[in-house]
Parts: sequence; C-alpha cells; structure tokens
Amino acid sequence: MKGLSLNSRKIEFLIYFLIWAFVFSVPYFSERSSGDINWNEVIRNWLHVFGFLVIFLVNVYVLVPRLLLKKKYRYYFVSISVLILVIVAINILPPRLPHQPGSETDASNGLMPPALNAPMQKPPIMAFADNLIICVLLVGAGTTVKLMSKWLSEEKLRKDAEKEQLKTNLALLKHQVSPHFFMNTLNNIHTLIEMDKEKAQDAVERLSTLMRYLLYDSAQNTIELKKEIEFIYSFISLMQLRHSDEVEVTVLIPDQIPDIKIPPMLFISLLENAFKHGVSYPKKSYIYFELQIHENSLGCIIKNSKHKTVANQYDEYSGIGLANIKKSLNLLYEQDYKLDISDKENEFEVNLTIPV
Repeated sequence: MKGLSLNSRKIEFLIYFLIWAFVFSVPYFSERSSGDINWNEVIRNWLHVFGFLVIFLVNVYVLVPRLLLKKKYRYYFVSISVLILVIVAINILPPRLPHQPGSETDASNGLMPPALNAPMQKPPIMAFADNLIICVLLVGAGTTVKLMSKWLSEEKLRKDAEKEQLKTNLALLKHQVSPHFFMNTLNNIHTLIEMDKEKAQDAVERLSTLMRYLLYDSAQNTIELKKEIEFIYSFISLMQLRHSDEVEVTVLIPDQIPDIKIPPMLFISLLENAFKHGVSYPKKSYIYFELQIHENSLGCIIKNSKHKTVANQYDEYSGIGLANIKKSLNLLYEQDYKLDISDKENEFEVNLTIPV
C-alpha cells in the first residue's frame, strides 16, 4: 500500500510538472513566433506566471493537506485569501526588468516608438480583477485535483482492505472441513480395524492423503487438477464410512485428466454441503458429483437429495454458506465464472463453471 501511495504521488507530481512546463513555455514560443525574442517581455511573463505557480503549489502541498483535509476550514480560507491577495498585489506592481542597451537611445532618436518598447498597461482595477479570477480558478482546480486524488487513493485502499478480508475468508473456507468429520472418521476406522482390516487400512491411507493435502497442498495458490481429484476421491470415500448403504454416491470424472492447475479446495465446500444437507436417515438419499473438462473451462455438477426433514437447513446453505462461496469465487475469478443453483422440491443442484 505504501508503494502504491508513492507511485500515485509521483504520477501526480509528473502531471503538475508537465502542465506548468507547458504554461512557462508559452511566453517564450509566443515571442519566438513573432521573429525577434523580446527577453524583457518573456521574463516579465515568467515572473507573472511564477506567482500563480506559488499559489498552486502552496495550496496543493501545504494548505489543503494540513488545513482543509484536517477540517480546519477557517484557517484554510484565511490563509489562502491572504496568499491570493499578496500574489495579486505583487503581480499588478510595475515590473522592474533589466535594462536593454540602446533601447532608450533608439527610442529618443525616433527609430522605435516608445509605445512599442513597453507593453500596454491595464488599469489597476482591471489588472486586480484579472489576477484575482486567475488565482481563484487555480486554487479551485488544484483543490479539486487534490481531493479527487485523495478520494481515489482511499478508494484503492478500501478495495485492497476488502480484498484482504476476502482472502482471509477464502483461507477459512479452505480449512472449513468440519472437525466432526475427522472425529467420526477415526471412530469408523477404529471400528473397521476389528471388522475389515483391509478396508480400515485403505481408510487410513485416504485420511493420510486428505490430511497431507489440507496441511501442505491447500496452502498454495494453485494445485494440479489431478491432486484435487485425489483429494475429492479421498473425501468422498471417507464420508461414505459415516453413512449407511442407503446413501447412493455417484462420481463421474473423466479418465484423461489434463495437466492444468486450479485453486485448491475449490469444490470441497459445495461437496461437503451436499453431504451435510442431502443425507437423511432412514430415507433413501443420494449424492451426485460430476466433473466436466472442456477446452477452456472446467465444469462441476453436484446434486443431492432433498428431504422435508432437512429442508429448513437449506436456508443456512443458501444464505451465509453460499454468500461465502460466491465471495471466494469473485476473489478468484471476478466475474469470469458461472454459478447456477437449482433448488427443486426433492433435489438441490449446483452447477459451477470456471475458466482454465
């Protein structure tokens, strides 16, 4: 954020420099276009513009940040008014320019009319009004640019803070696999040791794969799709240990998995919610998981049975849980994804498509 602030200040300073460099170049090129350069006139105009530059810089870099932005409005208006009056008074005073040799002699000899040696002087009241209007316009423009720059900077900081918060939420979602899941899995494995040692050994390997994924792989920004699928298989296999044969689980994943990377644990929130809300005892329940791999996208379809006894739980899933999932997807893909949710009477379906 500090680097961003420094960059915005550099850009702001560069814009000011280019604008005032152009303004200071106008008197020189105006004289140059007429043929001979009258340096007295150029310097007089430069001194005149320099007063306006002083007002602009003092207002933008001193008065606005130290007084106006700190809500010291009275001090700001008094200070800027005094500064404007001082600069206007200096600008309307007759300039004392360096003497050009031969100018008086040429004029006295009638070679050059005196009226052409010096510029026409405006009446004091008109000169005062012109300088005052220019100063007020410069102060207004500088203050507007400064306030806009501060607003854009604060808006960027606000978005960065919101993005950091979303990253925190995403990190929490990555590790939202319920602790009860591990407790029940360990209890089931303990029971299987006496009943089916081979199946218990397979469950331990699945749990080891899942834990390794959660501890190490999920900390990365992206992971191979093959590892994500291994994790999904392990998760589903362990979840089946918790449920009876009344729960029908269907998994459709292509045999050929391309060498692509996706964010870790992208589908686990949706899959865990399917088990959480789609299983009811002793009613027949089902979980359906399908992964569709296309050329430039990856699709995931998750369906689960919906029972009246757990229908009230869908308010929670479609509320906070779904909101967190959408925030995570927005953080990862902005608007470059598609999430369709179908809440039917007896079935809940989620269809997610992401770019790859």
